This record gives sequence, C-alpha cells and structure tokens, in this order.
Amino acid sequence: MKKTEESKKKLHPRNKHNTLYDFDELKIYVPDLSFYIIKNPSGYTTIDFSDPKAVRLLNKALLMSVYKLTYWELPKDNLCPPIPGRADYIHYIADLLAESNHNSIPTGSNVRILDIGVGANIIYPLIGVSEYGWQFVGSDVNPVSLEAASYIINNNPNLISNISLRLQPNKKNILKNIISDTEKFHVVLCNPPFFKSKEEAYKQTFRKLKNLQGKKPEQTLHNFGGLSNELWYEGGELEFISNYIKESKEYKNQVNWFTSLIANKDHLHPLKRLLKKVGVAEVRVIDMQQGNKISRILAWKY
Repeated sequence: MKKTEESKKKLHPRNKHNTLYDFDELKIYVPDLSFYIIKNPSGYTTIDFSDPKAVRLLNKALLMSVYKLTYWELPKDNLCPPIPGRADYIHYIADLLAESNHNSIPTGSNVRILDIGVGANIIYPLIGVSEYGWQFVGSDVNPVSLEAASYIINNNPNLISNISLRLQPNKKNILKNIISDTEKFHVVLCNPPFFKSKEEAYKQTFRKLKNLQGKKPEQTLHNFGGLSNELWYEGGELEFISNYIKESKEYKNQVNWFTSLIANKDHLHPLKRLLKKVGVAEVRVIDMQQGNKISRILAWKY
C-alpha cells in the first residue's frame, strides 16, 4: 500500500494498517470519500477526523479494500470505531490462542469467539472472519443495532455462515442469557462502555473534538456518535468489567479465555484483586499502542 505519511508505528506486526492510508486506492472503493480528503499542516493526505461522515466513509473504504466486504453501512447514531485499533485486539487474541496450539494460530470455523456488545458495526467479527476464518457469536442489548448488523451479514455472503447474533434481554447481564448450557467458546471479547453517564461522555467528546479542530462544544454536538449502551454504563468501565468477571465464574468450564479492553490503567489493580478473589488460574495484561494512545487487554482463565 502506498504511504501517504510516515509509517504507522507500534501496531501489531500482522496489522494490515501499519502504513498510513493510500487514499488514491481507498476512494476507488468509496468514491464519496474524495470529497473529504484534505492536506494536513504537514502536507500529508488525510481526512478531518472530527467529521463523522468522513470517518464513516474512511471506515467503509478500509473494510471494502482490506477486508473485502461488499456492503457496510451504519445507522447515523451508532458508534463508528477506528479500525486499526480494533484489528490489533483480534491479532493479539490470535497470539494468545497460538500459545496452546503449538505456537500456531488456530484458524477456521472450529474456533468460536463470543463478542460482547458487538454493536451495529460488528467490527471484531468482520476482521476475525477475514483474517482467521473464525466463527463468531455477537451479543448486544440493542435490537436496532443487531438489525443493522444482521443486514451487513446478509449482504456479505462470506459472513452468513460465520457470524450469528443474539439479543441480551437484560441490560444488567453480560454472559447470562447469551452462553447456553452446552456450548463452548475459545475466547470472549469485550470492548466495554467507558463512561459512567451521558454527561461524562459528552464532555470528553467535546474535549477530543476541540483538540482535533478547535471546535467549541456547541459546534460539536452533531459529531457525538454512539448509543447509550455503547458509551456509558452505570458505574462506568470498572463496574461493567467487575460484573463481567463475577459472571465469568459461572462459565469457567465453557470458555478458555475471557478478555476485555481496559481503557483506564487505574482500573487494573482493583480488577486483578477481584480476579484473585473469584479464583482464576491465570491473568494476563497485554499492552497495545496505536500512535500516542495506549490501551490494554485484560485476559483471564480458570
């Protein structure tokens, strides 16, 4: 892929986004992206990342060019995630699975992955199917998001037999009602809601967009993307993952690795303490870095 800026650094070595975007190629897949391509102050080709439409079109182009989708659309209110970071999660999980498979990444539909909070974008299943041929179950509390996700699956023939969706009927539950009594999964993925409230989510979004383009808060309201279940949860990230850990004990014989993204490193200590309390056999913290952003995967098994 042609480099439009300096190479991206510190993504997983197998991540296909280790060089920056070739916009000449991407706009072939999504011609409307042409209207949003700009030059940044350093003279490099890019887009305005504070413009939600530009970000959606870029994501669509990446999914079509890199992961060979033929259709991908989102309802305007749903979260539009950055694909390179999502791909990193998938690749690090592949490394984790390889450890118990003679250091060879297991591929194919015999590898079953559960994605908690799959969303309308179904990013993790899309990447996991494309890269490794894994089979995914995606759960969500929002039926509208699942309807949009189902439409993506049904309009990409290679996904139909590899991704299934389940509605979580109780917003207080995470694994309960989703994992049946007899089924097993190699890994559970989770990108938990980070914020404690809508107001907290808005404030951080305003700060982020102001840093990107100097926009005032009243000018950025229309850029706020993400449904309540995608962005906030009573008690925030720490409470969500704590509940997830407590539920995981009930499924210790059905799941090999439970995992979650952790945005706030200060949450690691209390979560590790809770994991010890529930009696897990092993805990891992896998660091990831995308540019200046550092995140981590917390993984545990019984």
